[in-house]
Amino acid sequence: MVLTLTSTSAIIRTKQEQNRIYPMFLTFYKEAVECGFPSPARDFTEGTIDLNEELIPHPNATFIVRARGDSMIGSGIYPGDLLIVDRSIKPRNNSIIIAVLDGELSVKILKMENKQVCLSSSNKNYIDVLVSEEMDFTIWGVCTNVVHSLSPKNR
Repeated sequence: MVLTLTSTSAIIRTKQEQNRIYPMFLTFYKEAVECGFPSPARDFTEGTIDLNEELIPHPNATFIVRARGDSMIGSGIYPGDLLIVDRSIKPRNNSIIIAVLDGELSVKILKMENKQVCLSSSNKNYIDVLVSEEMDFTIWGVCTNVVHSLSPKNR
């Protein structure tokens, strides 16, 4: 289902049959990959991993949304990335959240200080937004993971 909030914002929910998420087991190498020079002496053990279990601990409170724009590139969120968002997690100071501010859906860093709420980007080209009582402000959830493609055709 796609819910368009503005001409520049859209939310995409995962499809669930009867509110049930089915396991998806993929090959998983339990040994971590070296970023430096690998050791040829290590044996690679193979198993399986369920990405639903690994990335979505609260399936009934989780949705996925695609990122648009470059305001969060300093946090490793790029245009086209998939954000896994959990509505059951309580937002804290410096949480990356999905919020609706005056009808605009966005991903921002939540800053809370002295009962003031500020929505911050992680790109110096964007200004922070101080949330006032006159604004219509709702937090939809906390971003828990980012799915970022390394393939040029998927970016």
